[in-house]
Amino acid sequence: MSSGLRYARRVAGLHPWLGVAVIAVCAAAAFTGGLLYWRRRGAGTIATHLLSLAQTLLVAQVAVGLLLLADDRRAGDELHYAYGSLSLGMALAPWFYAPEAGSRRLLWFAGTTGVAGALGVRAYMTGAA
Repeated sequence: MSSGLRYARRVAGLHPWLGVAVIAVCAAAAFTGGLLYWRRRGAGTIATHLLSLAQTLLVAQVAVGLLLLADDRRAGDELHYAYGSLSLGMALAPWFYAPEAGSRRLLWFAGTTGVAGALGVRAYMTGAA
């Protein structure tokens, strides 16, 4: 077995597990951010780190997906690519559109991360070949 084939299988095996991590972290970050907004508290370090981790995992998930596409591996449903791309775009949108400061900024990040997680669920459901 060549090392290139083993590498491709490892990357293909990593993609679904990374998807589960994306969904779980997005849900936790959205819940934490929403709870802090509702209780009228600041973002705090835990919420900030969770939101950052969610964005980092989404970028990593898309990068792994692009590696799989480069290896000529395709998803079972072409909607998988749309859901994955929209999920990343949704998580990154507050950097462009959220207010500069204040509790509304936290709400933007928490809300869009929750939607990104929901889109991640759809991407996960359409990804199996």
